[in-house]
Amino acid sequence: MAKRSNPKRKGAYSPCSIAERIANFDPGGVGAVNGNVFGFPHDYAHASTVVIGVPWDVTTSYQDGTCQGPAAILRASPQLDFYDFDHPEAWRQGIYMLPIPAWLLAQNKRLRPDAIAVIRGAEQGISPDEAPELGAALSRVNQGCDTMTRWVQYQTQVALDQNKKVIVIGGDHSVPLGTFRALAQQYADFGILHVDAHGDLRHAYEGFQQSHASIMFNALQLAQISKLVQVGIRDISHGEINLIQQYDGRIVTYLDTQIKRATYAGQGWLQQCQAIVRHLPQHVYISCDVDGLDPKLCPHTGTPVPGGLNLEEVYCLWREVVRSGRHIVGCDICETGNHEWDGNVSARILYKLFSLMNMTVVSK
Repeated sequence: MAKRSNPKRKGAYSPCSIAERIANFDPGGVGAVNGNVFGFPHDYAHASTVVIGVPWDVTTSYQDGTCQGPAAILRASPQLDFYDFDHPEAWRQGIYMLPIPAWLLAQNKRLRPDAIAVIRGAEQGISPDEAPELGAALSRVNQGCDTMTRWVQYQTQVALDQNKKVIVIGGDHSVPLGTFRALAQQYADFGILHVDAHGDLRHAYEGFQQSHASIMFNALQLAQISKLVQVGIRDISHGEINLIQQYDGRIVTYLDTQIKRATYAGQGWLQQCQAIVRHLPQHVYISCDVDGLDPKLCPHTGTPVPGGLNLEEVYCLWREVVRSGRHIVGCDICETGNHEWDGNVSARILYKLFSLMNMTVVSK
């Protein structure tokens, strides 16, 4: 039975100590609306994992609204049940979500009209170099995106300095760049396992230096990222294919159509997952754009595309990362739409990633 939030508990914990709250917490009880994700009783100091919600979709080029994704996930999260097949007592590891920054959401709202003006100009063949007002708008957007990225990097670095794990939730797919940069200061070599419908390998798409369509191009500017393994891609440009070839093995891309053809030919998904994971180094960052899933799961995502993976297929892939003995160093969930169902699905993805991050071995 679905759990109902208890409005009497909204906004405040009981006056007992954090240790008592954790000891008395019933993961099968009524979902608490207490400001923390999943209604868990942990605070920042006692959590192994920190969630950074980034309300940002300035450069979205199809449909906006994913700036409300972190709030949608937070609202849906207390409705889950918390027995996890891979890690039944995962909740005890502690997860804490930072307050969603209102100032960042306000800046997103201010800059979105500038971005739309630049996008409309590009659709009409008008370059910001030719129109001063568009050039000024583009400059404001790029500066705002840089501010967002530096804030995410700072919050990630603070958590890493306290030996905490980090999961970023967006927001459009530009938001984890700051986390990549912080991790690059922590690890000399790590890879990205990228689930997405899109390659996200465009250079400054539509003029935006930190576009949602450029996140993996920007990530690869970090020498510490030795491998990018992409899964489920089904909307990709000629230029991105050329870039993949130019990187000569640093990028490995599994197109959705290739995955499906291998399945139709009799190759099991578990076998395919094991082959995918073998490309990755010891330290792995998981980046999940929910448009990589079948659109029925998150239909209000920023740029939905037919096809994609179901949840258990994605979980199977991530499980193999842990089963292989690799270490998940960080995660993100991006492009969640502002809708109850999208928030529900993404909250489940968040809990699964949290569970897997806090394990060393997954039962066979």
